[in-house]
Amino acid sequence: MRSHIAAALILAPGLASAAETELSSRIDRITVYPDGAVVTRLGKAELLQGVSQVVLRGLPATIDPASIRVEGKGDGAFSVGAVDVRVTPGDARPVLDTVLEDKLKALRDDKDRLTGQIAANEAKRATIERFAQTGPDKLGPDGKALPVTDWPAVFEAIGTALVKVQDELRGVRNRLSDVEAEIASLERARPQGGKPGAPKRDVAIAVEAPQPVAAEFTVSYRVTGANWTPTYEARLTTTGEKPEIALTRRAEIRQRSGEAWDDVALTLSTTRAAGGTRAPDLAPVQVAFFEPQIIAEARARAMAQARKQETERAAPAAAPAPPSNFRFSGGVSRDELRVAADAQVATIEAGAYQANFQVPGRASVPQDGAAKTVVLTQRRADATLAARTVPELELKAYLEAGFTHEEEAPLLPGRVALHRDGTYVGMGQFGLVAPGDKVELGFGADDRIKVSYAPVKRRENEPSWLGQTRTDQREFRTVVKSLHSKPVKITVLERIPFSESSAITVETIAALTTPPTEKQVGDRRGVSSWTFDLQPASEKEIKLTYRIKWPGDRELSYEQQPMPGPEPVARPMN
Repeated sequence: MRSHIAAALILAPGLASAAETELSSRIDRITVYPDGAVVTRLGKAELLQGVSQVVLRGLPATIDPASIRVEGKGDGAFSVGAVDVRVTPGDARPVLDTVLEDKLKALRDDKDRLTGQIAANEAKRATIERFAQTGPDKLGPDGKALPVTDWPAVFEAIGTALVKVQDELRGVRNRLSDVEAEIASLERARPQGGKPGAPKRDVAIAVEAPQPVAAEFTVSYRVTGANWTPTYEARLTTTGEKPEIALTRRAEIRQRSGEAWDDVALTLSTTRAAGGTRAPDLAPVQVAFFEPQIIAEARARAMAQARKQETERAAPAAAPAPPSNFRFSGGVSRDELRVAADAQVATIEAGAYQANFQVPGRASVPQDGAAKTVVLTQRRADATLAARTVPELELKAYLEAGFTHEEEAPLLPGRVALHRDGTYVGMGQFGLVAPGDKVELGFGADDRIKVSYAPVKRRENEPSWLGQTRTDQREFRTVVKSLHSKPVKITVLERIPFSESSAITVETIAALTTPPTEKQVGDRRGVSSWTFDLQPASEKEIKLTYRIKWPGDRELSYEQQPMPGPEPVARPMN
């Protein structure tokens, strides 16, 4: 009969005088996290009678000694004691990946170039916006008013220039986002300890057997230089009876841990093992009157001394330390062994705080950081179609499909490839999507919806005396027309400036504004939405008029605020 034991690990000095037995092992399974991996090795050794050591040699220097766990079983009783982790000289072979480094250099050059393009386009947009604020009443010769008949051409030129520069900005920012994501992925895959001559680690396991034993060991440990990232593919079909989305969840696995992951069982976990384990402490802040430095230091020393005395009075007597040579040993009976059974592992194991994906079969992951792609889940869901347009930025409407995420495991942030009726339309980005969340995916421009947008009027007064209030009233008109053969749900987004200064007031002119469906969209201040069903071959007009008032002796500045946090949506990134 075989006996079994699980070791309670104590990182303590090994038994230098004990005989050593080599533990030959192979990697059997890997649990990969978004920021590391746990490697599980299986090994066999012939244990000598009495006290000895079983040594597992040549592990990567990047393993976390505190993460090492050992289990053992054999054809006879034995005990497992202390585990000693040693640092040994490593292989002097160079491991620099010149292909990876060259690719990183090229990507960083692309990042610098794209960053410069963004800065140039933002400066161009700011110039156009400043020109638009001047108004046609001052654009004539010598700063005089431009003839009213020329105003539409000016409005059209300004609108066209803004749309063009906004398109360029969006395209460059999307390319920059792709480059940054690829740089981050390659840097995560870099070896953490693969320098020439990098040391290795040996794990020495103290054992004691009353007689020779044929033993089997399971050793697990955490390594860096490995990660997995989710990727998705969403295919929208609109030609059937009901719109449908087919969503495929994949994982890209990369590793440069310094070990060969060949023919191993793979489990992917959503837990971030290298992150924090609890929320940070928030230190109190005290406000006091300013004091000279000498007085402040003296007071701080007095307060520190008082706290020290109070701590000494309240501290209990110290408990005796455990003996340094403490070691766990033991065994199990034959009856206990018969009760043990292997647990079945599901394809998806979702808990309250994490999800694990068991990859079918066995797989190999290359050591050079190249991606190993596996399919995790596939599902189909009914979709609801709608269109969304932001006419101030772009005279287009975009098709959106929404569905409810009903899987057990959440959708982690990642890129999604978007296909509409068999045609690839671009890449999008998922935020974190919990089970039960509604997801909206963008599937490119809807060419059967026509959008027009133009400023209609602008009235701005010039103060004639000191202290007079200045006003700037602007009126805009948006028209959306559908060429579809069926009714279409459309959402139009527009914005007005907002102010946090009591001296600047912004008001919507209700008599000249189409009432919005939402006065504020989420937490985006000043952004309103109009949602409506548009019948075939019909159009909808939306009017927006607002007035800004401020002291006549001050000038205004318009600053675009940062967008709020990511939402569980994905839109095309062309």
